[in-house]
Amino acid sequence: MFKNLIHHSLRMFRRQKGYVFINIVGLSFGIACSLLIALYVIHEASFDQFHEKKDLIHRVNLHGRLGGQEAHVAYTATPIGPAMREEFPEVEDFCRIDKWGETVVRHEDNTFTEDAFILADSSFFNMFSFPLLRGDRERVLNARYKVVLSESTAKKIFGEEDPIGKMIKVGTDSLYVVTGIMADFPNNSHFHANMVGSFVTNPRANDGFWLSNSFGTYVLLREGASPSEVNSKFHDLLVRNVGPQLEVAFGVSFDDFIAAGNQYSLEIQPLLNIHLTPGIDHPMKPSTDPRYLYIFGVIAILIVVIASINFMNLSTAQATKRAREVGIKKVSGSSRGMLVRQFLAESVFLSLLSLMFSLVILELTLPWFNNLLQTKLHLDYFGNWYTVPGLLVFSILVGLLSGSYPSFVLSSFKPVAVLKGRVKDTLKNGSLRSILVVLQFAISITLIIGTMIIFKQINYMLNKDLGFNKEHLMVVRRASVLEQQAGAFKEELLKIPGVMYVSASTALPTVSNNNNGYALEGRGQESFLLETSWADHDFLKTFGISLSEGRYFDPERKQDEEGCIINHTAATKYDLKIDESRFANFNNEGQIESYMTVIGITGDFHFRSLREEISPYMIRFKNENMNWGYVTLRLSADAPSDIVKRVETLWKEFANNDPLQYFFMDESLKRMYNQEQQNASLAILFTVLAIVIASLGLLGLTSFLLEQRTKEIGIRKAMGASMSSIFLMITKELVLLVSISALIAIPVVYFVAKDWLQNFYYRITPGAADFLLGFLIALVIAILTISFRTLRAARLNPADSLRYE
Repeated sequence: MFKNLIHHSLRMFRRQKGYVFINIVGLSFGIACSLLIALYVIHEASFDQFHEKKDLIHRVNLHGRLGGQEAHVAYTATPIGPAMREEFPEVEDFCRIDKWGETVVRHEDNTFTEDAFILADSSFFNMFSFPLLRGDRERVLNARYKVVLSESTAKKIFGEEDPIGKMIKVGTDSLYVVTGIMADFPNNSHFHANMVGSFVTNPRANDGFWLSNSFGTYVLLREGASPSEVNSKFHDLLVRNVGPQLEVAFGVSFDDFIAAGNQYSLEIQPLLNIHLTPGIDHPMKPSTDPRYLYIFGVIAILIVVIASINFMNLSTAQATKRAREVGIKKVSGSSRGMLVRQFLAESVFLSLLSLMFSLVILELTLPWFNNLLQTKLHLDYFGNWYTVPGLLVFSILVGLLSGSYPSFVLSSFKPVAVLKGRVKDTLKNGSLRSILVVLQFAISITLIIGTMIIFKQINYMLNKDLGFNKEHLMVVRRASVLEQQAGAFKEELLKIPGVMYVSASTALPTVSNNNNGYALEGRGQESFLLETSWADHDFLKTFGISLSEGRYFDPERKQDEEGCIINHTAATKYDLKIDESRFANFNNEGQIESYMTVIGITGDFHFRSLREEISPYMIRFKNENMNWGYVTLRLSADAPSDIVKRVETLWKEFANNDPLQYFFMDESLKRMYNQEQQNASLAILFTVLAIVIASLGLLGLTSFLLEQRTKEIGIRKAMGASMSSIFLMITKELVLLVSISALIAIPVVYFVAKDWLQNFYYRITPGAADFLLGFLIALVIAILTISFRTLRAARLNPADSLRYE
């Protein structure tokens, strides 16, 4: 019987090559698209699942509010972890992590740049399941200046030489001994490291200052411990430890500090929730908004549904051609069940063929997809026993879904009606097919408008006035290697043709430094939170930031270096005045050691992404002893093309042949919205696919309608109807269907877009023109799709049309 079904299916495919080709194309792309999205969703949901103790590991997060400014971060104070292990019975161990930026590593005469260097406590390899290939997990990080290298990094630095016990220089002068080799981190870890140094190397590893939050802290709970019980104990811990330091800094108890509307609270977050929880500031891999996964998951399902609808419409369009076949088979004794099985077998067979082609499409597109998303997705066919059976089951289900409606329609034909040529009477009701096309185009219009809104928001972010001039800014990293020569380096840079201004600073717009709490003289127990950076005399003119009141640091007035500059938001929010308001400056023990007078107010500029509101900002003076941070060059528009080489040559003279690490500010800003741009690219891909497949479905419906109305068209032409009037008669039904699709799509996309735009404090407002344009694009595509088939029918000789059937 199975052999018979295959034989009949192949014979039908040979007779209807065009129909089979269109169906395979639609299903192949639909299945490939759904598999691609499924791989991405599964990958994002798999983050940190490989850790053996994944259910017991939690990260400590801080939620703070000071002076009306909120911070939700994964940065904590040094003593948090040790205190939790000592005072919380639920906590078995802790691990603090300090993530560094780009770091220069030297071995003998070779120099390397490493951007994945972290410091971690000795518990690191006991807590996390990163395989330690060589070394004792208890001892590899238990003393200062020890480091574990990843397998690939060890090979890059040492080649085939045994690295254990060898010394490498990290940064400017720190010598680390290699104590272990670990496996390369998997791609689905929420943080990445090629080098793990011992945390005790950090000068602040044992400090007891609770008000400075700089490190990530992870805790390992005991089996059966309650996370909520741990969270409930934080308040008392903070009262005992943060309270006394608040008293010294602000003259207020912890409870009074909270009663004044401020907040300082901790909570633990399960490891498996970290990657899919955006909104918490942390230095690790960017978190993924789970809403994108839901949206793309729904799109994957909808594209398969569109492809299946396409199959249904094309199958029913072929109904009249197969009606006589059905009638003869029924007269010959075939039951309806046998015919249903035959048509379903054809659909499943087509779906299995489409699966084969879709896997080819998948393998061809995966490199592009991985490059776009910076992932390493692949479909492991034989690594898991369920992969191949799962693909086959999925394909069979798609085939059954696609073929269900046509098979029951075709098998329902009555032999007498078919053989007498009255099959059209059984196919008059096209309501379901129209509904299916409406659904297809509603999805397509939703994707079109959604993609347009995404691109408008991205374009808005990339072109909005940021309050500083982002063009022609070259930023040199790792100014710390210049040590006391930063001033001399600046002077030499200014001699290079094309260099207009040079500034040294600890932070940049969009690259944060510190978020500090301050007290104001004469403001009692109030506290104020300001993003803080340190900059030299040339910062404002280098970045093109305007000064709205007061003055900037004046080289002729040494006393200005003891003052500070604030932005307009800080001045208005905190009611600060030039030369009147004075901020308290605390030492490491939380005691006031001096005051800083506000000497100038800048215009507001965006120092974070447009997702966040501009908050109070302070600039303090950066002297030459503070050699860490960045050196920024303002280049002229006509700067020579070899200017980077000239800067590099000069850098090596001052930085002992260290490699130059730099970036251009405008390019850095584009990378800030990388996730949105990636999703926009995916949206384009899915939109094009949906439109193509929906258009194929529309072509099927049009073919069906024209076959139904061939004789009507002939009569109209014989009565004098023009070709254009016949074309309008057919297309007006299409316009109605697409209009109904738009009425369904517009409310859906409005609410989805409104929800997505809430991610950005500074955002566009979609207008009626956006929705109208989406509708018109879909309408034009639809009309172009049916034009050829409709015009060909309208051009038929009336005599041929009247003889049809």
